[in-house]
Amino acid sequence: MSGIELEKIKGLLREFTSERQCSLHVILIGGLAVQYYGIQDRTTIDIDAEVRGDIEGLFNYLKSKNIPGDISEDISRWSVISMPPGYRDRVTSIYKDNFLEISVLHPLDFIISKLRRFSEEDIEDAQFVARKFNISAENIKKSSEDTIQHSIIDTAIFIFRKNVEIFISKLP
Repeated sequence: MSGIELEKIKGLLREFTSERQCSLHVILIGGLAVQYYGIQDRTTIDIDAEVRGDIEGLFNYLKSKNIPGDISEDISRWSVISMPPGYRDRVTSIYKDNFLEISVLHPLDFIISKLRRFSEEDIEDAQFVARKFNISAENIKKSSEDTIQHSIIDTAIFIFRKNVEIFISKLP
């Protein structure tokens, strides 16, 4: 399977909402968000997103187009570590019409979302966004602590806190 590009997904989402005359708000959080942030050669094979609207219909539509999707109504629940409080209020809208709005996470919230998983690719994506948007170590630390305060108490918090320390130590 070849990589999926942001423009292709925009077109498919427009087609889906137009055909069904339904509203959809999509917050991109994975490789498609990284493409928007500026890594043009970053390929992805799926769509990772928080979706408000007909999630099941969208999932089946994307599946019919051979596009895997990891979509949910609440990305904060993808991990024991919550998303930073208010992340939905800070999204940047990158496309809007009568039925469809596509957004990406604020760069700092995107970094926290990547540090929750902490794979090699996630670290690289987070480093790119931190450099491009001049996100300071202090802001990452503060946001991670806010995130921890809104997460359940679990050993994953201690690992997340250590991952944040490791990530910050590698920033320029």
